[in-house]
Amino acid sequence: MHTVSAIVPVYNAAGSLAALIDQLTVVLRGVTADYEIILVEDCGQDESWGIIESACAADRHVRGIRLSRNYGQHSALLCGIREARKDIIVTLDDDLQNPPSEIPVLLNELERGFDVVYGTPKKERHGLLRDVASVMTKLALQNGMGVETARSVSAFRAFRTRLREGFQAYQGPFVSIDVLLTWSTSRFAAVPVRHDQRAAGKSNYTLMKLFNHAFNLLTGFSTVPLQVASMMGFVFTVFGIGVLGWVLIRYFMDGGSIPGFPFLASIIAIFSGVQLFSLGIFGEYLARIHFRTMDKPPFVVLERTQQAKEQ
Repeated sequence: MHTVSAIVPVYNAAGSLAALIDQLTVVLRGVTADYEIILVEDCGQDESWGIIESACAADRHVRGIRLSRNYGQHSALLCGIREARKDIIVTLDDDLQNPPSEIPVLLNELERGFDVVYGTPKKERHGLLRDVASVMTKLALQNGMGVETARSVSAFRAFRTRLREGFQAYQGPFVSIDVLLTWSTSRFAAVPVRHDQRAAGKSNYTLMKLFNHAFNLLTGFSTVPLQVASMMGFVFTVFGIGVLGWVLIRYFMDGGSIPGFPFLASIIAIFSGVQLFSLGIFGEYLARIHFRTMDKPPFVVLERTQQAKEQ
């Protein structure tokens, strides 16, 4: 029998939270008698924490954790993962776009020998800009996860709790749960699931936030930007040697150098731009090393709810 910890990062979700808790309770009771629902409130501005406190007072299976400030979805997930007490962890969003009724589908696939199973939407209900940003994020994940796995990544996942041992000591402000899971396993799978419309409100993810997340994935968990900078340096070195060869050939054939200030200015501008671009990439990596040496935690817990006593 499964023992399941359902983890939900909560941010300004007062309109859908009560319904989500009710649906999770019904589904998890049908799966196992031993479950818990962990709601990690990421310091939003609505009444979500009050709803969480009420749910915890009414049901001993529900636990609430409130962070001291807004750390972001993945940091909130990391907090919940470290708090989980059951054998299997299921993560899902707070907006009911990931239907709790699909959880048994993930659990059944997990029993086939996989360590991580993603619920890939049959049809996503996001806008065009969100879809573009989602594609960017998945492209950034390909280096760390592999092409096929990255294409199926979603916030709706089930995985074995023991995988957290691979990143139990991880500290730092840049967190990607999907990359951290690759530190413990390579057995990933994905199953198609239903993806519903938001129950209330609007997405808290903007295009800029998703772009920043993809950029942090590239510079925080891979060396692809450094490889790109090295390749650009090599390409333009070859280009510079070619230009020098052309200048020498013209000199010996025509007896003079190539005239024209625009040509010289263009060459200088190109090489200067490549150098500054490369320096910028090196600077991003140095900045991340700097933040790591500060030992800045990925989250700080402000308070926890009191669980209801067993009836």
